[in-house]
Amino acid sequence: MSEQQREMLEQLDEMQQQLTSTWIDYWSQYSDLSTWQFWVLLLMLVVPLIIFFVCLDKRRALQIGFYGLCVHMIFSYIDATSIRLGYGQYPYQLLPIVTGNLGLDTSFVPVTYILMYQWTIRNGRNYYVYGTVLSLLLAFVFKPVMSAIGLFDVTNGMRYYHLFIGYMCIMLVSKWIVSLFIWLQRKGGNPV
Repeated sequence: MSEQQREMLEQLDEMQQQLTSTWIDYWSQYSDLSTWQFWVLLLMLVVPLIIFFVCLDKRRALQIGFYGLCVHMIFSYIDATSIRLGYGQYPYQLLPIVTGNLGLDTSFVPVTYILMYQWTIRNGRNYYVYGTVLSLLLAFVFKPVMSAIGLFDVTNGMRYYHLFIGYMCIMLVSKWIVSLFIWLQRKGGNPV
């Protein structure tokens, strides 16, 4: 590594440490346990997970869990990237050191998609139709409600249809990844 590269990397590290310290200060003043927003975010984390464990089709737990992991990972990457690029922000956080919204990224959105996925495969319904409807609801109903109550801000030209495109990507890519692994498993002679 060149000296110039090392210096720049050290500068970035110092800036990151300062930014983290600032986020911790911000969280302590505006987003800690004394705010109603913190408790709403905590509910968005805990309640969907409880519903997930109660409603999970145990016979397909691995498949459904893998699908949920795909949704979680893709949503987390999209959410973190859009925040880093300045297209949206969450004024309140459960934890000051986590980029994005912990309750949404790890629980609410993945569990919502999981329940839809599980329902469509259990009832022989068209995943793509119901996934599109869910994506529409999340982008054009849920996120505007979050904005209206101050839990999400759309910034720098981001529009709700951009969020819809992101939700559609989550829905499509997650399904395709799971379908690919199911196909590979069947090709290997193992039943699903």
